[in-house]
Amino acid sequence: MMRPAFALLALLTCTSPAYAQAISPAEQARIDKLVTETLDKTKTPSASVAIVRGGQLVLAKAYGKAAETIPAATPALPYQIASNSKQFTAMALLLLEDEGKLYLDDKVSKYLPGISGGDRIALRQLLNHTSGLQDYWPQDYSFPAMARPTTPQQILDVWAKKPLDYAPGTKWQYSNTGYVVAGMIVEKVAGEPLFSFLQKRIFQPLGMTSVVDMDKAIGPNFPQGYGRAALGPVRVETPAAPGWLYAAGELSMTPTDLAKWDIARMNRAYIPADDWDEQERTVRLADGEDSNYGLGVRNTVRDGRRVISHSGESAGFLSLNSVYPESKSAIIVMTNTWSSGAYSQISRGLAEIILPPTSADPVPAAQAATVRTVYNQLRSGMLDRKLLTANANYYFTPTVAADVRSSLSPLGAPVSIEPDGSSTLRGGFVIQGYTVKYPNRTLDLSVFMEPGANGRVEQFLVRGE
Repeated sequence: MMRPAFALLALLTCTSPAYAQAISPAEQARIDKLVTETLDKTKTPSASVAIVRGGQLVLAKAYGKAAETIPAATPALPYQIASNSKQFTAMALLLLEDEGKLYLDDKVSKYLPGISGGDRIALRQLLNHTSGLQDYWPQDYSFPAMARPTTPQQILDVWAKKPLDYAPGTKWQYSNTGYVVAGMIVEKVAGEPLFSFLQKRIFQPLGMTSVVDMDKAIGPNFPQGYGRAALGPVRVETPAAPGWLYAAGELSMTPTDLAKWDIARMNRAYIPADDWDEQERTVRLADGEDSNYGLGVRNTVRDGRRVISHSGESAGFLSLNSVYPESKSAIIVMTNTWSSGAYSQISRGLAEIILPPTSADPVPAAQAATVRTVYNQLRSGMLDRKLLTANANYYFTPTVAADVRSSLSPLGAPVSIEPDGSSTLRGGFVIQGYTVKYPNRTLDLSVFMEPGANGRVEQFLVRGE
């Protein structure tokens, strides 16, 4: 459904006077202090942010160093948004459904042969992560195969032909693999590359002129990704070889352009309103549990406010896009490191400035003794590699292990290691976050384990506060 340009412009710029408030000098000072102090504290090279309030873009500003060749970040630079791309892939299928070219309740086998469970997996289950297809990239680091270029078909040949992790619709488990399948279906039905379809149907009509395939957003004119092992030195990250993110997370863009999409969402503009509604409608599992996930977006309550959100991670980049529909506000934060929680800290801090929270988040208190052994081995430099999977051993190169040891050892023994929230399943691993507490500082720890009492460690990443 296409709308006249003047109607689209009106929908994108309509505001509610009660909410359309420019950023005040006092708010700007608080924002600058929040971002600069968070970047400094977490050793995050840069952040680019955009704020929408009352349906209008009221701030676009960048801070820090975007790359070795770009000492000062600017709002005009496209950052890799990774899994924030999923909402665009999902919307592509919704648009094709509007045209009667496919139906989200169709089975995958109708379009792609050879996919495990393809005769039982509905297209919508690819988009809401209930397909049962095993995730091909659950780790927060690059594994060996990612040094070589790949294709969507090669990804599917390895991961989408494995036995399903569970019967479709019975569990929710994040799966990039499902989105690769979805992207290939878009291309087959539309008769053109996914990126080309999105350009014609979404990016160009909305004036999103900065969008580029992240495989092409590499070089001296683009932001550069960085990483850090525990509290070691900040180092340039090697990007994944071309082809690894595709429909699961291939896009780069500015926060301003992502804000245009958010404003269209708030106003139910350009895209038919029922498609926006369908994308945000959360799926319930076979047992009735609400997954809090729709078609490429989360639909949850944060600090007492409904928020449509998603995060994104690629080699050296993290982002968070949060839309608050009731106040027609949005907060977009993009950072060029995947080794700190700066992106989420900045997003939450900005919400406190422009949308005072209505309630406090619960603070987990249980002590996490289950990961103390590996943590202490890492800080002492005496890592028992039999406790790690082959991928984790690949990640912990001598340089990485030395950075972890040299940065953690001076801190001494932690006071406690406490679980942060509940565990989830993804890519065949049990995933749990932890908070590592010292007398004068707190660190984050991300742990992936094989299931079972003797499961090995697949991921053990320490991030600065």
